[in-house]
Order: sequence, then structure tokens, then C-alpha cells
Amino acid sequence: QVQLVESGGGLVQAGGSLRLSCAASGGTFSTMGWFRQAPGKEREFVATITWSGSSTYYADSVKGRFTISRDNAKNTVYLQMNSLKPEDTALYYCAAGAGMYPAGRAKQYDYWGQGTQVTVSS
Repeated sequence: QVQLVESGGGLVQAGGSLRLSCAASGGTFSTMGWFRQAPGKEREFVATITWSGSSTYYADSVKGRFTISRDNAKNTVYLQMNSLKPEDTALYYCAAGAGMYPAGRAKQYDYWGQGTQVTVSS
């Protein structure tokens, strides 16, 4: 049974940093990614990474501020978020699957976590 468990969310002031983690169990996945959903908005793509970690792809809104990485020995993917803005406030979801790079669409992922809340105050 596949499980994705996110952690690391919280409340932070604008300009601050957070590091999200997603621990996967029950399988290994060539593609892992992060999505987010703000209240009243659709879920949107944030970042994705391939198995080797050599290829990453970001939404324009987070490029240069967020960094996705993975540790395959721990079956864990991370999202380092710097220079956070109030508009980054959302529920952040981890996703896993075998979608081809760059996997920027939700339908390219087979498994999803429950989400971790990130709130950025101004």
C-alpha cells in the first residue's frame, strides 16, 4: 500500500523559509512532485524531480525561490522554500508517479499525500 506523508508546514513571516518533506512508502517512483492549493483556487503545480535528481522543473511563480530535491535511500522528497510570500499560502501536496519529465500536470501522478499547510503572514 502506497503512502505519502508530508511534514514541515507551518506559519512563517514573509521573507522566511520552510522545508517540506514527503516520505514515501510502499513503492519507489521515478517522478515526484509538489502541488499546492489555496482556498477557493484550483490545485496548481509547484515543482517536480526525476529519479536521479538531475532534472527538475518549476512553476514560474516559485522559480529561483524554491528548490526540490530527493533522497532515494530514504525514499523522501523535499521542497526548500525561501523568500516566502503571502501568496505562497496554501495546502501543499506531495505526489508520486511515473510521468514523463517534465511532469507538470496532476494527471501525470498516481499517488497523493494528505497535504501540509503553509501559511505566510505579511
